[in-house]
Amino acid sequence: MKKLLTPLLLLCVLAVQAQFAQPVRFTSDLKMLSDGEAEIVFTGKIDAGWHVYSTNLGQDGPIAATFNSVKMDGAEPVGKLQARGKEQSKFDQMFGMNVRYFENQVTFAQKIKFTKPEYNIDCFLEYGACNDETCLPPSEVAMKKSGKSPVVKEPEKKDEAAKDEAAEDEAAEDGADMAAEAKDSLATDSAALMALTDADKAGWWTPVTGELSKYQQPVGSSSLLYIFLAGLLGGFLALLTPCVWPIIPMTVSFFLKRNKNRKKAIREAVTYGLSIIVIYVLLGIIVTLLFGPSALNAMSTNAVFNIFFCLLLVVFAASFFGAFELTLPASWSNKIDQKSENTTGLLSIFLMAFTLALVSFSCTGPIIGFLLVAVSTQGNIIGPLVGMLGFAIALAIPFTLFAVFPTLLKSAPKSGSWMNTVKVVLGFIELAFALKFLSVADLAYGWHILDREVFLALWIVIFGLLGIYLLGWLKFPHDAPENRTNVPQFFLALLSLAFTVYMIPGLWGAPLKGISAFAPPMNTQDFNLQETAVEAKFTDYDLGMAEARRQGKPVIIDFTGFGCVNCRKMEGAVWTDPTVAKMLNDDFILISLYVDDKTPLPEPIEVIENGQPATLRTIGKKWSYLQAMKFGANTQPFYVMLDNDGKPLAGSRSYDEDIQEYIKFLQTGLDNYRKR
Repeated sequence: MKKLLTPLLLLCVLAVQAQFAQPVRFTSDLKMLSDGEAEIVFTGKIDAGWHVYSTNLGQDGPIAATFNSVKMDGAEPVGKLQARGKEQSKFDQMFGMNVRYFENQVTFAQKIKFTKPEYNIDCFLEYGACNDETCLPPSEVAMKKSGKSPVVKEPEKKDEAAKDEAAEDEAAEDGADMAAEAKDSLATDSAALMALTDADKAGWWTPVTGELSKYQQPVGSSSLLYIFLAGLLGGFLALLTPCVWPIIPMTVSFFLKRNKNRKKAIREAVTYGLSIIVIYVLLGIIVTLLFGPSALNAMSTNAVFNIFFCLLLVVFAASFFGAFELTLPASWSNKIDQKSENTTGLLSIFLMAFTLALVSFSCTGPIIGFLLVAVSTQGNIIGPLVGMLGFAIALAIPFTLFAVFPTLLKSAPKSGSWMNTVKVVLGFIELAFALKFLSVADLAYGWHILDREVFLALWIVIFGLLGIYLLGWLKFPHDAPENRTNVPQFFLALLSLAFTVYMIPGLWGAPLKGISAFAPPMNTQDFNLQETAVEAKFTDYDLGMAEARRQGKPVIIDFTGFGCVNCRKMEGAVWTDPTVAKMLNDDFILISLYVDDKTPLPEPIEVIENGQPATLRTIGKKWSYLQAMKFGANTQPFYVMLDNDGKPLAGSRSYDEDIQEYIKFLQTGLDNYRKR
């Protein structure tokens, strides 16, 4: 029994830890200097993949590191907070701007000067941390020190009195401002809240991490599967090009005629297919080793790389349109072909496969280039390898399949002008995706030449021309003049033109969820008729819970942030769905808690957080503490449904634009509430 319980308990612990991220750990110290000065030093260790920001990213980004003093008796700051470490810079797609940040380790130092023989310092460092998918709410690391100062000259009493009087006046003004802001933030109807007992309110704050974990389902990453499938699709498309398809029957016939023993012929054909896989996987490994994980990640966010990728895809598209041919030097393929003829055994078969790779480059090169570009910008270290594995498997299948079943060759489509049509269609697709990479660079430099409506207009033209081409009304250099539109082309033209019509409402602000991953963000669009379908009525947890009890409705809490990009994506892609909007508006009390709200609390709240004393000074800190303490999580967006006693009704949910899964999530909570 113990053997069974141990792994189960371990899984529960891991599930809770997976929700609560602690990627940055700071220590603080006071380092004495000469001449009556010292440094308050905050040293942080940062987990791999996470960043601590050194620059202020404004309302749309995480908070930069800042020094804040609660009490500074006997000392005063000198200069600004200094950051020490290997600072890096990149364009961040999540925030749509250039950022400066630190990885692995960073030190922040604030110089101070002692003004009295004794000092009493209470201060804290506030910082923001993100990875490539999510951000933590603003975090604090405190430092409290008191003691005797190094020898300092006693200030004149008159000057000290004047300074104290000025400080008192400033504190009075700050206190008046805080009181006014607090009064404004709490000026809501709280009659329902006042009618509840302290026990009721305490129950709402009781931790429910254990109960919440019972609902959670393990979530795995499927990004590598998508990369593999993309490679597989690319390989099948490459088969249909005029550089590859005609070679299949010739190669299979060669193996069958070379060996009278059919089993040996099949064995050599299988070896030939495996050689193709090895060659293209080696290409993926080379790309991986050349760039490494950090460079692959930089590709996804660096403006220069994205401009290069855009131009590269435009060149590939022009090649497919027939403007020129991308070929490797003929001497390469001739030398490899000669060596394959002069050798025997497995080496000769491998060299034949290598010859195929070289000869077919004019068709496979643009597809491989597009695949490697798209995969590399995902930042996944083994992505190129997995993508090339899928590509090679698709390319090798027909050589092996037709060798095992040679009669299938008779029913295979014959070579013809349809292969050039495939190339041109791929050219249009590569041209459309080139705009995606240009969009990243446009956001990086703030050119505003490719805002959402411009991007959509170009895609409308591209896919409209694709439909016209498939109908035979547009010709390219390699197209046969007498080529007629066949039935498959006609249906593909219908799909392309229908997709074109689908995108047109996006020019007036329609969300276009089908291409939301490719188009620039909605906030870049100047003309937008779309209105927000859902708006939270409560931004205070206790008030919202009190109203939910009064109305007899379940609660859904939306832990969000003013600078949370993925939160805006969820609101634009999921909450705009009519079913989701109706459920949130009619069936639930929606409470949106902003963890980066800087509004001061009427009075600071002393709590124990992660085993250490902490002070909550702002409304955002209060909600951040609630999320961590009650639900064991600290990333946004974070959605959780509660009953009127503060108990979870289902598992939590984070960033995921699957609308049907979100509806199922809401319905599960609603059904469980009605059963209680």
